[in-house]
Amino acid sequence: MESFRTEIENPIVQKEIIDLEKKIHLFRGGKIDDERFRSLRLARGIYGQRQEGVQMIRIKLPYGKVTSEQLVRITKVSDEYSTGRLHITTRQDIQIHYVSLDRTPELWANLAKDDITLREACGNTVRNITGSELAGVDVNEPFDVSPYAHGLFQYLLRNPICQEMGRKFKISFSSSDEDTALSYLHDLGFIPKIKDGQKGFKIMFGGGLGSQPAHAELLSEFVPVNEIIPTAEGIIRIFDRYGERAKRMKARMKFLIKEMGRDVFLDLVEKEKKAIAFETYEIDTTAFEGPIPEPLLEVPQVTIEDTKAYEAWKKSNVIAQKQEGYYAIGIKVLLGDFYTDKARLLADLIKNYAANELRFSLRQNIVIRHVKEANLPFFYQELAKLNFVDLGYNSTADITACPGTDTCNLGIASSTGIAEELEKVLNAEYPQYLNNQEIEIKISGCMNACGQHNMSAIGFQGMSINSGKLVAPALQVLLGGGRLGNGSGRFADKVIKIPSRRGPDALRTILNDFNANANGEKFLNYYDLKGEKYFYEILKPFADVTNLTEADFVDWGNADNYVKAVGVGECAGVVIDLVATLLLEAKDKLTFAQESFDEGKWSDAIYHAYAGFVNGAKALLLAENEKTNNHAGIVDLFDTVFVTTSKIELEATTFRELVYQINQNEPSEAFAKAYIQQGISFFDTIEKYRAQELANA
Repeated sequence: MESFRTEIENPIVQKEIIDLEKKIHLFRGGKIDDERFRSLRLARGIYGQRQEGVQMIRIKLPYGKVTSEQLVRITKVSDEYSTGRLHITTRQDIQIHYVSLDRTPELWANLAKDDITLREACGNTVRNITGSELAGVDVNEPFDVSPYAHGLFQYLLRNPICQEMGRKFKISFSSSDEDTALSYLHDLGFIPKIKDGQKGFKIMFGGGLGSQPAHAELLSEFVPVNEIIPTAEGIIRIFDRYGERAKRMKARMKFLIKEMGRDVFLDLVEKEKKAIAFETYEIDTTAFEGPIPEPLLEVPQVTIEDTKAYEAWKKSNVIAQKQEGYYAIGIKVLLGDFYTDKARLLADLIKNYAANELRFSLRQNIVIRHVKEANLPFFYQELAKLNFVDLGYNSTADITACPGTDTCNLGIASSTGIAEELEKVLNAEYPQYLNNQEIEIKISGCMNACGQHNMSAIGFQGMSINSGKLVAPALQVLLGGGRLGNGSGRFADKVIKIPSRRGPDALRTILNDFNANANGEKFLNYYDLKGEKYFYEILKPFADVTNLTEADFVDWGNADNYVKAVGVGECAGVVIDLVATLLLEAKDKLTFAQESFDEGKWSDAIYHAYAGFVNGAKALLLAENEKTNNHAGIVDLFDTVFVTTSKIELEATTFRELVYQINQNEPSEAFAKAYIQQGISFFDTIEKYRAQELANA
């Protein structure tokens, strides 16, 4: 195993891969609790599958950007460790499946050779930062948001403020007021603005999907670009400290804001400013500037034989860039799945004949950038060889779907099977919708909305339905959601539940009614005009379960009768912590604090020490069977249980006073040194207390 380690150039990456290997060894040896190990591997992009004994690996690709070299590296890893299938997610990641846990360190090391990470792709972390796939080429953008998305990604990666939050945290950057990165359903959503000649962002915060979708609130109409990082840090710090940690379904930031109120939350953010290392942070944009590079090879001249098909493709899938004479090409990828053989040929194509960059989109597609107009016929010819010229990019017929019961533990019904069937219906019976970009169809296999079903014009959610003693796969039909632009959106209404096999007929009914009666109205306007009850009534016949046939008990894409089987979710599962594990982690945090201090990273050192205080206190409270649900609660409860009762004596008057020095002092070298020493002293105190308690037990 040593050989793969020594090829890693980045010592930080090398260290964390070696650490993963050690943790796997300890887990295999029974030295790490299963639930705690789950949390550790999730934060490293390693996710359990529905199938036993194998893992899904999520490869983190900020705002979906990938070079040909990186794409080739991903194909090699998929062929070596997985099945050769690549899945594009709705967060612009790539997922590969059926990977052995023991091989994940080696897999990660191979990805690292081309600067690709798994770090914080899953778990209670800041997930992949998403962005409009046309950012940098969008004709409507005030400026390119890519460098700012990249700068925030770099700043938060491995940052101690967001390694073990109560729940995941999602960030997006839209390229324009069109808001194609969906700011309104993110914890933090950024929309570019120019005010008095200065670049900045409108910021939305506190949004989210899941089973209880919440529309983000306005944080600010304008924050200068050099203030977005300290702004984000302040919000993340408060979420980390006060966010719910016991009740997973109430742990997203949207619930915290609702519970304490917007003003109280933002007042805490304001008070945290002193603890942040800087008031402004300049993001380097130079790597994203400069002329578009010329293709490496001369593009061959080609003659298009079927000009009608070519023109239809240009109308449907080719987008004019803001750079005159250049075009982007959208590739519609069915279910977001493509294979390594095609990926390698695509990588060669963009390296030799474009600008060596493509982006994966939130709608699970591929966008090639910087293609000269004269070279479009050649790209059409080459993409046709790969079957990458299907019409309908970003159209109604371009359906978004999560993996559902194919691989996900939480899947209740097949989302990919019904998605494929609905696309067949649209292509065969409703060709006019291949160029309709108003109506979006999205499908999730469960209520957690990874397929974003509850924000689309037409959505389907996987469910089950009872018919006597039998259970059939079902779909919740949702209508009326959509993106309105500039930070606004609407969530879909749950209209009716029907057996899955009737999904295609339900879609036909919705579209036929719209075609016949809308009289030119937009779909959302027509839905509002008619109302939820109207659509319930026209779909009601499909909900009858007294006339189910044998086929209704077989889900789409399956041959066997449906069995409802829901496993334990791993999106960011709450950890059942053990006292000894927490004490070890507290000690680790203090070690990390000292390492950061030695590197001159005062702010990181202070936050690691803070985490050491909290983990140590939580360990002792757990030993006393005291329930804790957030960092702030741990701090207060430790005073109540141990300090005011004089069970433990501290140098400070209270534990609260000791810990909250973090936001009373600027992150200086002197304070970092003192705070770490206080953390070490506190750990010694609680370790001795715990040892005495065990001796007396």
